[in-house]
Amino acid sequence: MKFYIIDGRSYTFFNDRLHYASYRIKMNHILLIAATEKEIAPTIHYCDQHHTKEKNIDVLIAGIGLAFTTYHLTKYIQNTKPDLIIQAGIAGSLTNKYNSGDVVLIEKDFFADMGSMENNTFKDVFDLNLCHANDYPFSNKGLINIHKNIMDIFNLPRVIGISVNEITTHQSRIQLYKEKYHADVESMEGAAFHYVCLQQKIPFVQIRSISNMVGVRDKTKWNMKEAIQKLNVLLMDRIERL
Repeated sequence: MKFYIIDGRSYTFFNDRLHYASYRIKMNHILLIAATEKEIAPTIHYCDQHHTKEKNIDVLIAGIGLAFTTYHLTKYIQNTKPDLIIQAGIAGSLTNKYNSGDVVLIEKDFFADMGSMENNTFKDVFDLNLCHANDYPFSNKGLINIHKNIMDIFNLPRVIGISVNEITTHQSRIQLYKEKYHADVESMEGAAFHYVCLQQKIPFVQIRSISNMVGVRDKTKWNMKEAIQKLNVLLMDRIERL
């Protein structure tokens, strides 16, 4: 097991925690990526203590945000190409369909706040004709996970995500994202993850546990502990199933 931590300047590399030498299954080399170590700490510990069917599992803590995710994931892929990449973390919900602790799978993700306000209307880079909505890897502006067989293994509600550089707090912007992208959840990394994996043609899956409702930033209403606990229980189970 290889464990990478990004500290904003360089890789801190811890090698040889465990040794795996099995090539018996198709997805024997898995990369688990998260924005923070806290979000997947129970799974890191579990993989460190169990042989997980002799899978080779690397962990990449890439940092918060689209830029960090894009850079550090791309740098990792330059050195090794896993059979599957799993992004796991927490997310805010834009809809009442999902409650705190619910774990969902993001089937489609959007770069939601990359654009400009014109005449009190937000236009994304596609509306501004700076990008074409169906140029690969985009499909009608979205970044869609095409790996149905892997998503079937995870057997989770499939939702639409948006990724932003600034956490959304204003009700008008929440409504905009719901109407424009039909979004269910919000994160700060998902679209970058989808983009890199699609460009590199590596199978992937993004799963997230709901920690809060998107809106006024009041952490007293967040349930991080439950969200992380439920995320990791499911994550450990699905890794064993792969």
